[in-house]
Amino acid sequence: MCDQDHFEEDRQRYEALGSVTRKQFGIMLGAGMAMMLPQVANAAAVTESDVTVTTPDGSADCYFVHPASGTAPGVLIWPDIFGLRPAFRQMGKRLAESGYSVLVVNPFYRVKKAPTADAGSATPIPQLLPLAQALNETTQMTDAKAFIAWLDKQPSVAKNRKIGTQGYCMGGPMAFRTSAAVPDRVGAVASFHGGGLVTDKPNSPHLQAAATKAQFLIAIAANDDMRSPKEKDVLKETFAKANLHAEIEVYTDSAHGWCPPDSQVYNEPMAEKAWSRLLVLYGKALA
Repeated sequence: MCDQDHFEEDRQRYEALGSVTRKQFGIMLGAGMAMMLPQVANAAAVTESDVTVTTPDGSADCYFVHPASGTAPGVLIWPDIFGLRPAFRQMGKRLAESGYSVLVVNPFYRVKKAPTADAGSATPIPQLLPLAQALNETTQMTDAKAFIAWLDKQPSVAKNRKIGTQGYCMGGPMAFRTSAAVPDRVGAVASFHGGGLVTDKPNSPHLQAAATKAQFLIAIAANDDMRSPKEKDVLKETFAKANLHAEIEVYTDSAHGWCPPDSQVYNEPMAEKAWSRLLVLYGKALA
């Protein structure tokens, strides 16, 4: 799960610097607005829709977007604790415009359909913790299998190319476990300011991921690294021992939660760097 207490501290710090207030930001998100991401060069025309994916535990409401013609590698996106919302739809669409068939999921579908955070990323973390705490290794692995199987049934998904998965904050370990749940299908995994990637348990997400054959991109927030300076070393040692390609980097001047464009700690230069590295990863691993 995300380091939620520190996320809140970071948000308050950025508010103090004069950025948009929590109330203003909540109004913006309530109107369905989100900061615009940079345009994709030579963007593909895409088809987008709201879809329902049947899982062993119910019906998950999701957003699916893909190039309007032909087939493309599938990608599964796990949002942060604020869930499926306009910012993540925008991120999914941007990735589809770059040539991927993208499923953005509502990880909290068992309890509530999206939007699950009333004020988007301005929603107080304590209101959302019960949703996040209801998820565990079993739900993550079960959902991962169902979502990947759904992608493989779509005509727009290339069956002869590996699938990628990426997660943000609490979605980081979910992306790791997706590779463990469907190791023969997932070829690339990306985690952006992921929380809970490394634990002292035998089922730690990083150990499960290291037992696969995927390639990895792990983008670590600078303040997360300050709080857990040994975690990057554990990750590097674990993936090196498994002979897996893993690009592991601390992103300077970034705060936990810096990638989604609606985040109050959004850092466009660092987010764009992470995005470019994601495209490099997918270009190699999903080719």
